[in-house]
Amino acid sequence: MNPRTALRLCALPVLALCALVAALVWTVRYDGNFTDPLGLSWRYAACWALFAVALLALRRVPGRLVVPLVLAGAFAVAATGLVAEPRTSTDSYRYAWDGRVQAAGVSPYDHAPQDPALVRLRDPWLFPAGAAACAGPDRARIPAAALSNAGETPYCTRINRPSVHTIYPPVAEVYFLAVDRLSPEGARHKPLQIGAGVLSLGVTGVLLLILRRRGADPRGAAYWAWCPAVPIEAVNNAHVDVLGVLLAVAGLGLVAAPGGGRRAGGGPVLGRQVGGGLLLGAAVATKLMPAIVLPGALSGVRRVRDAVAVLLPAAAFTALAYLPYVLLSHGSVLGYLGGYVEEEGYEDPSAGSRYALLRLVLPDGWAVPVLSAAMAGVCGYVLWRGDPRRPWSGALLVTGWAFALLTPGYSWYALLLVGLVALDGRWEWLGIAMAGPAVYVTGQAFGSRGAVSAAAYGAAVLLVLVVTAVRWRRRLGEGLRVRPQ
Repeated sequence: MNPRTALRLCALPVLALCALVAALVWTVRYDGNFTDPLGLSWRYAACWALFAVALLALRRVPGRLVVPLVLAGAFAVAATGLVAEPRTSTDSYRYAWDGRVQAAGVSPYDHAPQDPALVRLRDPWLFPAGAAACAGPDRARIPAAALSNAGETPYCTRINRPSVHTIYPPVAEVYFLAVDRLSPEGARHKPLQIGAGVLSLGVTGVLLLILRRRGADPRGAAYWAWCPAVPIEAVNNAHVDVLGVLLAVAGLGLVAAPGGGRRAGGGPVLGRQVGGGLLLGAAVATKLMPAIVLPGALSGVRRVRDAVAVLLPAAAFTALAYLPYVLLSHGSVLGYLGGYVEEEGYEDPSAGSRYALLRLVLPDGWAVPVLSAAMAGVCGYVLWRGDPRRPWSGALLVTGWAFALLTPGYSWYALLLVGLVALDGRWEWLGIAMAGPAVYVTGQAFGSRGAVSAAAYGAAVLLVLVVTAVRWRRRLGEGLRVRPQ
């Protein structure tokens, strides 16, 4: 192919990428989460539509130009998350606080942010003072009992849930400490955003390496690299989930069986299983949620030794990561985990927007047992029939159906799902990733997150079922055509 033809084929995806980058800047700079959630939702929709156009245009790009274009787009898309302070989440303020507390030699599990014992660590950025500073909807008032010589001046904090202990596992806490130590004085939110941006690019690099090693199409990496969820949730809101995605994707890449299929013995294979298990354990010790990919990591397992080679290192790493904090802390290292589960309605199906699809057809009390039975069936299928050469395929199936049945309302949870889609290529599961922001942002505009959750996740599940049926029918037709007459 001559250079002129190659440039012509690249023109459309480059234009689509430029439009996507412009739309992302337009969206990230718009502070409408509380004041205009419907307007922000339309901006999200525009970004996702341009993302789809860019992916379609990428199909026409010559093979040798795909990786450079995916990488260039990854840098440009990730950079859009840096153009404003965190817009739709305050979680990164807790990250900054936990890092600061650890740098002062205090366990983050021992004190809540409003504890008077840590008043010496407060600054005007995380703990602004005055009636005007406390007027923002993302600020939490600090009760007078938690203040020290405050007089009549009202104090508040940007940290959400300031009266409870941290919920984040040890690998995440080490990351927060590292960012704090590497940050210049007064850097505020930017180091966490930059760190998350670097991690998001790391995910793109790992995806490309795995796809290349497996002989797969590198275009799949664009599902992550160009996805609007990455600059918005991973970079702008700086969610630590991106570190969990990096570790989970790398771990699945290591545990994948070689081309022959079965995990037949041998030192190199065993070493890869152990290494993959350690990475998966690190992912779990970052955000807990990546534990959902473990059934996929055991896809098609037939021997106890293969399962132990993955699960034992994963469990050992998680336990050992917690051990230093257990020894240094006076309180529970689980922090607010139990309270969070109760607060988010996972124990009470009648509360909030959880189990939205199950509650459409079942009594509220049946939601949890039916969910448990359904997920046990999906996990069993993956363990028995999954492809050991493609553990991410089983992981995507388990994760996708868990999201569809749990219907979480936080859009950043889907970052893990996006990473698995990039490995596996089944784009239809991105509908689940789109449902998260629909519930989180658009649900505010309609005043009913439950109804929006049922509609958004229902449409996403319908998309998955329709595309899966079309794929099966196509495969069946191809099988009939190649069968000897």
